[in-house]
Amino acid sequence: MSNEFIADAAKRLFANEVDKGLIEKVEAGDFPKELWLQVVASGFTSLFSKEEMGGIEATWEDAYPVLHNLGYYQAPVPVAETAIAHLLLSAGNVGLTTDRPMAIASYDQAQQSLVLDADAATLTGVLCNVKWVRHAGFVVIGINAGQLVVVDLSAAGVCVEQGTDTSKMAADRLVLSKAPVHTLFTNPFTNLADPVKVLGAGARAAMMVGALEFALDQSVQYAKDRVQFGKPIGKNQAIQQQLALMAGEVAVARASAVMACKDMPHVNRLVAPSAEFSVAAAKVCAGEAVTNGTSIAHQVHGAIGFTYEHTLNFATRRLWAWRGDFGNAAFWAGLLGQAFAKQPGEGFWHSLTERVIPA
Repeated sequence: MSNEFIADAAKRLFANEVDKGLIEKVEAGDFPKELWLQVVASGFTSLFSKEEMGGIEATWEDAYPVLHNLGYYQAPVPVAETAIAHLLLSAGNVGLTTDRPMAIASYDQAQQSLVLDADAATLTGVLCNVKWVRHAGFVVIGINAGQLVVVDLSAAGVCVEQGTDTSKMAADRLVLSKAPVHTLFTNPFTNLADPVKVLGAGARAAMMVGALEFALDQSVQYAKDRVQFGKPIGKNQAIQQQLALMAGEVAVARASAVMACKDMPHVNRLVAPSAEFSVAAAKVCAGEAVTNGTSIAHQVHGAIGFTYEHTLNFATRRLWAWRGDFGNAAFWAGLLGQAFAKQPGEGFWHSLTERVIPA
């Protein structure tokens, strides 16, 4: 399946099936079953999987258009989470067939230490801000740097305490009390200490670019259409300057997200030395673009952009939520800064140009 075909299929599906009414229903607590079935039928959730497991062994560059369109149209389905779960399982040679959504969680989301009882094959702990877990059939959890587990969410000892994020999407607290471990497997991406967090952050960066481009398009169109004092507000130099600044922020975020997708691991490249560096840079750039870009978008729109009736806030609320998922800009900037601060001067340029975080 070519990159262009994937891009066209994703754009056509989300443009035709996602509208304000559907998003409002999901924000009210519904799950979009019909859209989900179409997503599964399109193969988007199994893109990364090996061919013998029903996938096409896609790279992240192949998947970028799907993630971008998820963000642009604010499609309220756990495509990224499910695709990442299947990637981890497929790369780890774990066979698990399901058409249900899947959730993912990093050990960094644990409110208290995760305790694996290897003899009893149970897991105990509390994980916060687990997206879509109430609707999922299974969750893939990174329990430490070397191991991941699959938990059947219908099993005993599993409790989901429902919550939402700033986008009003499901962001739940997962409580595990000696929950049976469905599968325990070794981290297939050995150079990533926290593969769930890195892959999740990379996916969110691409989705954020999509939503930022939507907000930019909306702002440019509004500036053309809104007339005050006899002329469109977009004729004012101050507004033109602000929109130009926003466009620059979006361009930087896009370039860094594309680079991250180029460097991220997949089933045919388990060792990806530049992945963590590029994902960190992408999440920092996307986070800064969200902070500055959403401010400009709402300034251009004025009060109307904040109203629930207007489409802008659906994009900006998701951007504010995604900005914090799998580590915010401060976390990733801190990771890069601390690593390079310890780097001897002569090694700095090499690490920077090779996109490798110093050990």
